Amino acid sequence: MVGVSCYNPSRVNAHIRKNPRFLYPKVEFSDVSFRFITDLSRLDAYPSLASTSNSKEYAGRIHSLSNDKTGSSNEKAPTPLLDMIENPMKLKSLTLKELKQLAGELRSEISSMMSKTQKPFKASLSVAELTVAIHHVFHAPIDKILWDMEDHTHAHKLLTGRRSLQPKVRQENGFYNDACQSDFDPFGVGHGCNSISSGLGMAVARDIKGKRERIVTVISNETTMAGQVYEAMSNAGYLDSNMIVILVDSYHSLHPKLERASETSISPLSSLMSKLQSSKFFRRWREFAKALTKKVGGGMHEWAAKIDEYVRGMMGPPGSTLFEELGLYYIGPIDGHNVEDLVCVLHEVASLDSMGPVLVHVITKEDCKVKDNQESKMSEQHHEGSFNNEVLLPRNSRTWTYSDHFVEALITEADRNDDIVVIHAGMGMETAFQSLKNELADRFFDVGMAEQHAVTFAAGLSRGGLKPFCIISSAFLQRAYDQVVHDIDRQNIPVRFAITSAGLVGSEGATHSGAFDITFMSCLPNMVVMAPSDEIELSRMVSASVHINDRPVCFRYPRGAIAQMEPNSYINDPIEIGKGRILVEGKHIALLGYGSMVQNCLRAHSLLAKLGIDVTVADARFCKPLDINLVRTLCKNHNFLITVEEGSIGGFGAHVAQFIALDGLLDVGIKWRPMTLPDNYIEGASPNDQLAIAGLTGNHIAATALNLLGRTRDALLLMC
Repeated sequence: MVGVSCYNPSRVNAHIRKNPRFLYPKVEFSDVSFRFITDLSRLDAYPSLASTSNSKEYAGRIHSLSNDKTGSSNEKAPTPLLDMIENPMKLKSLTLKELKQLAGELRSEISSMMSKTQKPFKASLSVAELTVAIHHVFHAPIDKILWDMEDHTHAHKLLTGRRSLQPKVRQENGFYNDACQSDFDPFGVGHGCNSISSGLGMAVARDIKGKRERIVTVISNETTMAGQVYEAMSNAGYLDSNMIVILVDSYHSLHPKLERASETSISPLSSLMSKLQSSKFFRRWREFAKALTKKVGGGMHEWAAKIDEYVRGMMGPPGSTLFEELGLYYIGPIDGHNVEDLVCVLHEVASLDSMGPVLVHVITKEDCKVKDNQESKMSEQHHEGSFNNEVLLPRNSRTWTYSDHFVEALITEADRNDDIVVIHAGMGMETAFQSLKNELADRFFDVGMAEQHAVTFAAGLSRGGLKPFCIISSAFLQRAYDQVVHDIDRQNIPVRFAITSAGLVGSEGATHSGAFDITFMSCLPNMVVMAPSDEIELSRMVSASVHINDRPVCFRYPRGAIAQMEPNSYINDPIEIGKGRILVEGKHIALLGYGSMVQNCLRAHSLLAKLGIDVTVADARFCKPLDINLVRTLCKNHNFLITVEEGSIGGFGAHVAQFIALDGLLDVGIKWRPMTLPDNYIEGASPNDQLAIAGLTGNHIAATALNLLGRTRDALLLMC
């Protein structure tokens, strides 16, 4: 324990205890007597801690993070203004200088908080000033503030009374958890591109009920690649309800192809024009001009509208006229890190009662540093070293994931077959897929958050004589299900779906959980549905997919690192379609695993073997077509059958149940138990904790087997 006392003119005596079990020192105040007002930002009640910086690898990146478990961490910068913010109302009385300081403190707090989770947090840092300005101008929760991306909401949640959940963010998933939601979150955020649609619904409901609250939606460059955004904008322009759409432009361009786009610049002129466009005077003059030209007639109104559009298009960045065409009044671009400009424009926009939908274009930087009084060794090392100066490691120099093995297998097949092309859809891109993109060059197509387009685009490529592999995570594939049904399966087009992040996904919780793909893909008449039990099986399924040319196929694999197979050891041995395998033969009970759950079945086998129970473990491989011979053999040779899958009810187990019921196997005494994900959403936690919550660990499987065998006491002891 270390005791530290600090002198200050306000007579605040602070006794600081640093316990090596905790990451931060515990501060206890006693004998507080303020004789005059002092600048709290200069009061440093934190001890100077010796810091060490080690290079620590995570998901293919080099991060500069402390690896000292004794509690010797980089110094955490004080946040006096943020400490006083219990709710957004506290921001109303702050000056522009204090708002700027608060944004810096938010950035420092987020850097400290998120770097310990080893999650990227650039997006959160880029909207610190914008979040402060929004809560300074608008009155949440009366005014509705909606976000398209969870990564943008950390500052919002810190300002709305949820700072106490910070330890949960470090330990588990805090801000992504439903328990962290409050009245300040009028609509769920997570999968992107839904804020304008939901915000427009709230705006129309407000108008019908005669209320006056403001609706503010915040979108980003990534979500503008999704079609729903433009559908919502078009409808908003038609309905002409008052709402504010804020586009956070961290790419500095409205062009979807960044390498071809010119950067949108921020200058004193653009700032002045944004303020002019949002001012009451300009808006009223513009409305007066519209009314006047309509009275004049003779095409004067249409002519004036074209002149207005042309002039505003010339003044705005490339692409800005698109929003005008959709019916949104465009304002921008605005410096997203200039609090004064943000507050000025948002004040003007908020004060207009009959404006219709407005789009405010805000330019931000994701590589902005922690500045002012918040700059410290901790924030500089965590922020710059952790994510801004990230270095992508070669695949052979880091722990391999399922995606790495998939990429290796696909590159090997692509070298042999020039017809193989890859379509990637979703938010962001894994490191492994970046190397695939570099390797395949013009045979790799990244369409961003345009999953519907990706699926039908793949169908077109297939019709053109190519062999498309469509890479989409399980959660994002849900957005394209209509296209999978009508554009792929109903037409029996051979498209190969690589479904990533299948099953539970750890800290990202229910938002990105891949719980439903087994169910919704296996109910399609023409789809081949399979899942590898390990990386070797994954490589073989890639090879098998290449040779399927008469129907669509999908295979799923989980997120995470694996270490069973050495890199560069690809096995080119295609799996026979619809053929499972028996891994371990026994006699008392049969465990039939699907996908990654085969490994947990093997763990259960080891536990049961110690109790003298002889267990058969089988790898189904295929949900559709199901290996009915394997299932029939297991049922005839055992009295008990347990199916295990990391998916929702109605998936693999349902197909097995359908077969054994129709085949009469249930009539001859086989006792069957399905083990699936529970019928509820599992929030963020560590992967092991999530599996325990779901009841799918090796211990849970073994306990289920013991219950079937009537050994309830042993089952209870196993779960203790």
